[in-house]
Amino acid sequence: MYSLEELQDKVTTIIESKKFEKQPLSLYEPIEYAMHQGGKRIRPLLVFLAANMFTDDLEEAEYPAVAVELLHNFTLVHDDIMDLSPLRRGKPTVYQKYGINKAILSGDVIYAMAYEQLMNCSEEKIPFLVKTITSVLIKVCEGQAYDMSFETRNDVSIQEYITMISLKTSILLAGSLKMGAIVANASKENMNILSEVGLYLGIAFQLQDDILDCWSDLKDFGKVSGTDIADNKKTVLYLSALDKASEQDRQRLIDLYTEKNIDVQKKIAEVKGLFEKYEVRKDVEFLIKQYSEKAIESVEKIDVEGERKQNLINLIHKLLKRNR
Repeated sequence: MYSLEELQDKVTTIIESKKFEKQPLSLYEPIEYAMHQGGKRIRPLLVFLAANMFTDDLEEAEYPAVAVELLHNFTLVHDDIMDLSPLRRGKPTVYQKYGINKAILSGDVIYAMAYEQLMNCSEEKIPFLVKTITSVLIKVCEGQAYDMSFETRNDVSIQEYITMISLKTSILLAGSLKMGAIVANASKENMNILSEVGLYLGIAFQLQDDILDCWSDLKDFGKVSGTDIADNKKTVLYLSALDKASEQDRQRLIDLYTEKNIDVQKKIAEVKGLFEKYEVRKDVEFLIKQYSEKAIESVEKIDVEGERKQNLINLIHKLLKRNR
């Protein structure tokens, strides 16, 4: 069995060794840029962690690991266009550097490359892997559609938000764990439990991202602080504030998220002030604790020796103590 650090090193080595620059450069240079911007590479790590629970032979796990990293980066390239995000991991986003048209086309190829990776797996496993990644992609797009629709609504509930991030964020973590289990010939029951772990972990991870977007600095987080507020994202912080605010403050929050001609920095500062006034960060941290505990409880149900579960438990703790 590998240590968590060894698996992390394995993931970094594999992803960094992949070269995408070929002709035409206008298509592949943005892919090379997107895939080698760094990042936490959690999803490929989850593939290896899940596989290593059931086997020490991780050779075949490489292909779904690379596939989920490709799929993740495909969603980021297109999301950044839709959100008009200027930075990703502290660097210009792909569309900012290469233009929208090249970013869309390169993103499409990244998506196709994810399936290409799965074709290297054992023939009998390919249908299950393809079915899993296809289901994941559909749900990610559903989550993005919900997220976009929330921008023009003033009646979004916290539960609707949790459902949205379950689709947009959690499902890819769940799929990563499931694909690792597939290549390791795990039982269907263990696959389902690992999917459950990924869903709970993904919710906690995204809720923490909401906090970090609001209060982290560029050096730590790799993105400009307050972009969710600037983009009128109805995050759990905003929704919690709406639930707790006085009628006057509630209306002010709604106005800040709908006014067109307002200085962005002033808007961010005022919204943060209202978040702090109603201590919504504490509410969200409580939710993070709840979902992270559910994730660990689910890990404990996996039918393998206790020591083989420890890497995943350690990673959950590590991810939820991050500052970026």
